[in-house]
Amino acid sequence: MVQVNVTLTQTIKKLLEDKKYATLRDILITMMPYDIAAVFEELQDEKMPILFRLLPKELAAETFVEMDEETQKFLIHGFSDSELKEVVDELFLDDAVDLIEEMPANVVKRILRTADKDMRKQINELLKYPEDSAGSIMTTEYISLRPDMTAEMAIKRIRRTGVDKETIYTCYVNDENNKLIGITTVKDLLLANDDDVVRDLMEENVISVHTLDDQEKVAQMFSNYDFLALPVVDNEQRTVGIVTIDDAIDVIQEEATEDIEKMAAVLPSDKPYMKTGVFGIYRKRVPWLLILMLSATFTSTIISSFDAVLSQLIILSSFIPMITGSGGNAGSQASVSVIRALSLGEIEFKSMFSVLWKEVRVAVLCGITLATANFFKLLFFDLRTYSGPGDPIMISLTVSLTLIGTIIMAKVVGSSLPLLASKIGFDPAVMANPLISTVCDSLSLLIYFAIATPVLASVMP
Repeated sequence: MVQVNVTLTQTIKKLLEDKKYATLRDILITMMPYDIAAVFEELQDEKMPILFRLLPKELAAETFVEMDEETQKFLIHGFSDSELKEVVDELFLDDAVDLIEEMPANVVKRILRTADKDMRKQINELLKYPEDSAGSIMTTEYISLRPDMTAEMAIKRIRRTGVDKETIYTCYVNDENNKLIGITTVKDLLLANDDDVVRDLMEENVISVHTLDDQEKVAQMFSNYDFLALPVVDNEQRTVGIVTIDDAIDVIQEEATEDIEKMAAVLPSDKPYMKTGVFGIYRKRVPWLLILMLSATFTSTIISSFDAVLSQLIILSSFIPMITGSGGNAGSQASVSVIRALSLGEIEFKSMFSVLWKEVRVAVLCGITLATANFFKLLFFDLRTYSGPGDPIMISLTVSLTLIGTIIMAKVVGSSLPLLASKIGFDPAVMANPLISTVCDSLSLLIYFAIATPVLASVMP
């Protein structure tokens, strides 16, 4: 598939160079908007406007939505006002709002100047909603029906108004005050008798979201209920728009990317990796690296405070990486599981004690397993020829007991911190590896020396 795309891009470039525009247009109209947008990224800048002008209006608008921000900016700067108006007029309202939110002020002024009065009004209304809310990703282009319409009247209305709507399959039934009272589908209307009334065909138990609901929650509802579209209502339960499945998929992708970046201690970025410069990546990464570096000083402080124990038994220091690594891994396992459950709505803060009880039991089982394996490994392999101070059995026992305590501690910390973060309004993804690992490193060392000091003191000469 990659080879086919590369060959296709090369063919398009060659046709552009040879100015065979009719052949180019015939090829482009057979392609999907996403694939055409990918071709634009491979073109030289001066070739982009030529290729874009070959696209039919509707296909051009759909392709424009799929382009990255830099390509969109370049094309807009090259558009005449009439060309820009044609593109904006063909965009669905939510796509136009997304475009405006990403563009610099001078470009936004041009877009709003070329948009018609009604579109400008609707764009400005949508821009008032908070970022990452249902209102900010909805579209106001939906099919609205009245409950006293017949099926025949409803079909006629869909034919008359549906051409400009983002989806026509699901139709929303509103009363005279525009309050949402039910939904029906084109399938139900087509299969009904012409004189059947919409009120009798509609489904009254409608699941909807509020304009201020978080977009991640809205996207999750698409997964839970297999929706194609979801109505958005205001405080008076009036229908103000819908969120469609394509917008929900975009949200899921954005939120997943953001969570992955936060879990890796990277500030979220709104640009693709290859489109982000070196200094841009540097600015996203260095703040967390500084924080984690400074927080690691606790580890060195703990080690230095137990110099007396380490000076008597140098062998203890060789097991520190294994203990801290095990603690960090165990904590990361718990945190990732809890963060994922939080994002899916499977658990809430009130579930903390149930989560902790489950994780403690898991930790005990994991700890005992690791400790047993580690005890025999140390005794029969690592310390088999050991002739320094201290009894190899007691050293092995000390490290193994530490592992049990470390695993329990790490599981508790890893599962509780994301829940606490969600309670106080932070993104739980922040409380993942490597932050969890840093916290667990310090606590693992405290457990290690707390066990090692009394146990080994009793057997030291």
